[in-house]
Amino acid sequence: MNIHEYQAIGLFRAAGIPVSSGDVAVTSDEAKKIAGRLGFPVVLKAQVLTGGRGKAGGIKVVKDERELVKQFTAIKNLTIKGYAVERIFVVKALDIRKEFYLAITVDAVKGDAVVIASSAGGVDIEETAKTEPEQIHKFYLERNAQLDMKRWSGFRKKIFKDEKMGKEVDPVLQAMVKLFFEKDCSLVEINPLVIDGQGKLIAADAKVNFDDNALFRHPDIQDLRDMKYEDTDELEAKENGLSFVKLDGKVGCIVNGAGLAMATLDVIKLLGGEPANFLDVGGSSNPEKVLNALKIILRNKKTKSILINIFGGITRCDDIANGLLEARKQLKFDIPLVVRLTGTNEKEAKEILARAGVSTFPTMREGVQQAVKLAK
Repeated sequence: MNIHEYQAIGLFRAAGIPVSSGDVAVTSDEAKKIAGRLGFPVVLKAQVLTGGRGKAGGIKVVKDERELVKQFTAIKNLTIKGYAVERIFVVKALDIRKEFYLAITVDAVKGDAVVIASSAGGVDIEETAKTEPEQIHKFYLERNAQLDMKRWSGFRKKIFKDEKMGKEVDPVLQAMVKLFFEKDCSLVEINPLVIDGQGKLIAADAKVNFDDNALFRHPDIQDLRDMKYEDTDELEAKENGLSFVKLDGKVGCIVNGAGLAMATLDVIKLLGGEPANFLDVGGSSNPEKVLNALKIILRNKKTKSILINIFGGITRCDDIANGLLEARKQLKFDIPLVVRLTGTNEKEAKEILARAGVSTFPTMREGVQQAVKLAK
């Protein structure tokens, strides 16, 4: 789950991380009041959950009220990567002398939290990572939920050359690490972390992402969710105990088990097709899950065939078959179904489907070949 910059700034402020003064506005009158409190110049920052705001014209520095109204209106009329701007963050403009990058995230390969830091922060940090990877430094927490200051103090000299400034970074990073673990984050990022004209260290931007699977522990964080940016199908799937991700292909997939689901997507690609979704119904034998899964898949107008690939361990194939027939009766769809069932109660399931005129395939490869052929 992602949140807006102004919300992330609020979390930073509560965590004791120095941030620039500001507030969010919906109207130009609100923006004028905020700017009046802060004093000009101020920065207007479009609040959209996507990158590229600056290049799209969504970030402007304004020096007076007249310019503020003009630029506020222009930003509110923007659509950035398909999203209309509804809120604008009005912040005090900073006298930036130096920009750094500082973040903590998860390295899934190493199974560890990692601090990523660079003395080349700013809007071009991604390009820097590609063209000058030596500028990007990684510090692993070694599976600790706290910063090892002895190791870190030696490491940070690579990025923060000035010892006094380096020591000021320490409490900032400690607060970021604490926020990361307390709120079950997947990313806490400051870009840029700036030194201003008075030599102060300030988080000029903030980005915080959360692990969806841990949100049940944080109702306060769930309240920050902007539903406009959420995929309604994915939310519905989660409510019904399904793991679902929408993709861009034509072969709809209903599979049990994440490993088999990933393998199914791989085989679809291998045999020349494109999957329309990832959908794992899990180990339950509840026929209702098949019905709910098909409801979600059928909403995608790109879907031209549906592959049901079940390996029955805990899941009973006959329950899946009954759920499939009930779904076909209720939903009355004409998209062709391709079914491969193996495992617990496989024989009974195939008999149930055969009586209803639904063919099954003995192997995953044969089933996928047919699904890809039908989708084309």
